[in-house]
Amino acid sequence: MIGTRPVRADGEEKVTGRALYVDDLKVEGVLHGKTIRTTVPRGRLRGIRFLPGVPWDEFVVVTAADIPGENVVHLIEDDQPYLAHDVIRHVAEPVALIAHADKGLVEAAARLVAVDVDPLPAALTVDEALAAGARGDAQHGADNVMKRYHVARGDAAAALARADVVVEGTYDTGAQEQLYIETQGVIATATPAGATIEGSMQCPYYVHKAIGPVLGLAPEKVRVVQSVTGGGFGGKEEYPNMIAGHAALLSWKAGGRPVKLVYDRLEDLWATTKRHPCTTTIRAGFTRDGRLVGLHVAITMDGGAYVTLTPVVLSRGTLHAGGAYRCDDVTIESRAVLTNAPPYGAFRGFGAPQTIFAIEMHMEKCARALGLDPLELRRRNFLRKGDVLPTGQLVPEEPGLDALAQDALDALGPRPVATPGGPWRGRGVATFFHGSGFTGSGEVRLASRAALELDDDGRVRVLASSTEIGQGTRTIFRQIVAEALGATLEDVVVADPDTARVPDSGPTVASRTAMVVGGLIDRAARDVRKAIGAGEFRAAARAHLAAGKERRFEVRYEPPPGVSWDDATYTGDAYAAYAWSAHAADVVVDPLTFQAEVVNFAAAQEVGRVLHPVLAEGQIEGGVAQGIGWALYEDVVLKDGAMANHQLTNYIVPTAADAPPIHVRFREQPFAHGPGGAKGIGELPMDGPAPAIGAALFEATGALVPRIPFVPERLADAVDALGEGSAR
Repeated sequence: MIGTRPVRADGEEKVTGRALYVDDLKVEGVLHGKTIRTTVPRGRLRGIRFLPGVPWDEFVVVTAADIPGENVVHLIEDDQPYLAHDVIRHVAEPVALIAHADKGLVEAAARLVAVDVDPLPAALTVDEALAAGARGDAQHGADNVMKRYHVARGDAAAALARADVVVEGTYDTGAQEQLYIETQGVIATATPAGATIEGSMQCPYYVHKAIGPVLGLAPEKVRVVQSVTGGGFGGKEEYPNMIAGHAALLSWKAGGRPVKLVYDRLEDLWATTKRHPCTTTIRAGFTRDGRLVGLHVAITMDGGAYVTLTPVVLSRGTLHAGGAYRCDDVTIESRAVLTNAPPYGAFRGFGAPQTIFAIEMHMEKCARALGLDPLELRRRNFLRKGDVLPTGQLVPEEPGLDALAQDALDALGPRPVATPGGPWRGRGVATFFHGSGFTGSGEVRLASRAALELDDDGRVRVLASSTEIGQGTRTIFRQIVAEALGATLEDVVVADPDTARVPDSGPTVASRTAMVVGGLIDRAARDVRKAIGAGEFRAAARAHLAAGKERRFEVRYEPPPGVSWDDATYTGDAYAAYAWSAHAADVVVDPLTFQAEVVNFAAAQEVGRVLHPVLAEGQIEGGVAQGIGWALYEDVVLKDGAMANHQLTNYIVPTAADAPPIHVRFREQPFAHGPGGAKGIGELPMDGPAPAIGAALFEATGALVPRIPFVPERLADAVDALGEGSAR
């Protein structure tokens, strides 16, 4: 079954429209909820007034005073309230909730709630936040710094001092909206007897752990069920904790009536988390022939007003900041800073795209300084098997970056030739890697569990909390189990993620679903096959059950042998496996408007074993399209601490008409500890498009643009800065 192309398990229901998303679900007696939010970035909440115009006595109204449990969203740090009651830290911060059976009346009522706030000085940029911390006005710790990391190997300062050529550069990446097709939404029913949440989410057990404390309920009284989910990209990792808590609080206040809370697109864009903005400064030292001998990287991320998942986003960004290059003397320093922007959170790639963009653009700059072809400079410094990463981890396999880069270039075909008076043309390459699974000891701490259960008819049911959010989880789980059992796909059923039924197999994030959770169900399937013996699967399973033998087979995560990590020193094996890739892009630039367009794109990657070629290609194509959007179009414009362009008329994303031909190539080098040899794949394609496009634009225009998105104004400014006659 591994490597075949079965029709995706959820495809027919979605294509025919039978799949029911959360807003499709009809619930008798449902109330429609709405969140009341602030419009100032920082202040003290003085009061909430409910103005005349609607029958307020018919409404359910919840403020912080009505919360029966703890008014805090439990995550990495317990710093974010469900409803602000004193200090306001960002625009769109929730302060009250309302609900009514008439959805239209709820929308009208929301406009009649006045939130009175005494403004306080807001730190709207990282520089302002650091300055506020320095003068004693810190909102987090002593200096507004949420988290720091320091990774060092050798002596970077000494190596830079003796290098023949030292090149410095600073690179900025802006925020990015996940823009899942389906907005955030949940339905909640909550009473002192228990709570049930159903909704659009990536991580049911995140929500499960968050809901108990806010309602004051024991874990066994909380049930969370994932409904059919229309995309996530990280945006539905931790944020559903917030919206689920709000819906549950309304239901609790309403005496247990179900409450549906679904954001429209404006609210979703305005209020929810986005990719962390990031500034990275790099100093790289080389010998005259282009060997990298010293590297210093300084990373600053904007964390927004609350911590959310910032420490782990910063961690992954830090661990990928050195790029796919050998260097014995390297220091990477990083920090995340609190500002009064709405909190930033998880987004596909989880910090790595920001720092990979920086190191790849810096290699372009260094190549020009050294008088070398950019790809040749990379080739002289590619990581090889046995090289050592900044954390001290040995590269466990031959990455094969040379071959991947050639695959990508071959897939693009002959280089287009620019014509006099025509558009400027350029070709660029980016090479990179992405760690699979949680960082360091994360998988050990999660201690994920998964199980298989035999049904009376002889089929086997997969029990895992990993969610299907469009990437093909249900399909590959069936393939993995059928392969291990020697069964057919029809013999395997995947249970809906429901915390009352499935064990906690960890969140659907970090490129871990296939490699880590797939590995668990692969082990469980082998246990099943051993227990029931040889023969046709269903007959053997029925005979096993008829003999009164065990029905459920559960396994727990065990780290691969030889993998170790020290959280205190941040050294060791950051990831059990890495996927490796090269992206290449052809671009054209209109010399009058400076509008850039990607006209051809190739992605070559080594991801262990390809479990399902069609789904794998879809992951790459989707990630590339998302990366093109981040590189060229998606400019989150912040004004007074809020997203000013929070609508699809002015937050521009590429459509199918904007997508270039995307050529996908795979090389397979099976990972011994992944099911069928698989590693992670989902985040990898997000890392390469922006730097590949940036490199192509550098060649096309003669100007390096250190900030994305590469909107025409930035390209024009960069070309103008070159001086007359310097550009293409």
